[in-house]
Amino acid sequence: MLRGCGRARKQLVAWPVESRLPEFPRDSRRLVRHCQVMTTAEAARLLEQFRAGKISAEKVLHAFQAAPVADLGFAQVDTHRALRKNFPEVIFGAGKTPEQVVKIAAKLLEHGQPVLVTRVTAGHARALRKKFKLAVHHDLARCVTIEKKPLPKRAGFIAVVCAGTSDLPVAEEAAVTAEIMGNRVERVHDIGVAGLHRMLARMELLQSANVIVAVAGMEGALPSVLAGLVSKPVIAVPTSIGYGASFGGIAALLAMLNSCASGVTVVNIDNGFGAGYAASQINALATDLHR
Repeated sequence: MLRGCGRARKQLVAWPVESRLPEFPRDSRRLVRHCQVMTTAEAARLLEQFRAGKISAEKVLHAFQAAPVADLGFAQVDTHRALRKNFPEVIFGAGKTPEQVVKIAAKLLEHGQPVLVTRVTAGHARALRKKFKLAVHHDLARCVTIEKKPLPKRAGFIAVVCAGTSDLPVAEEAAVTAEIMGNRVERVHDIGVAGLHRMLARMELLQSANVIVAVAGMEGALPSVLAGLVSKPVIAVPTSIGYGASFGGIAALLAMLNSCASGVTVVNIDNGFGAGYAASQINALATDLHR
């Protein structure tokens, strides 16, 4: 089938690289190496400069067409995450060495993006604080944040509540996540259903929030009770806190999934990060609607 094409193939191989692909600058390795980390703000700046005639269309295209990843060998850092999600890639520390976490964080910080590392160990925290002066270790939340320029806070706020003090690590992971993403967070601790009067005493605050993250272990009743008393969305977070029949949080998870209260959304067991991230997105939409 390919007989008679040998000469054409030899001629193609002999062509210089520059003459073969002259119209596709995104394939240039030089451009990929020198592209900036693309954020929404950076994209808007480039388009504004183009509209003002300060840069050429070619330079704008180069910035957008460059590969949206930074290859570190052991990790492919998504440098366009902030452009798509309004927040850069988050580093999950569990299973990574301190050196790997530091290198990923350094790549994200090259252009001033905030860094959030979750599920860190003491070794991760030491390495990050040694390398980056602005690193803050949130010991209870098991997170490290690095912010050269904190994001401006939105007008509305997120309430993060937990049923008991034992649920605080997961609740704090949610709170730290929401805060670094540009949200004001109000924390309400130890208001589980064993003492319902404690929740009722904070109802004015809870009803004013744009979204509520409710963290509970044991029987996991807090989100259902809370969702029946407020008109705002409630993100339920089951924790692995409890005795034998709690099955490491499965009892709380199933209770929340079977809630009869309307407006309850459930994330995975101990997933404070996921709840804080989702709450930030909801708060952003609510803030935009009230502008």
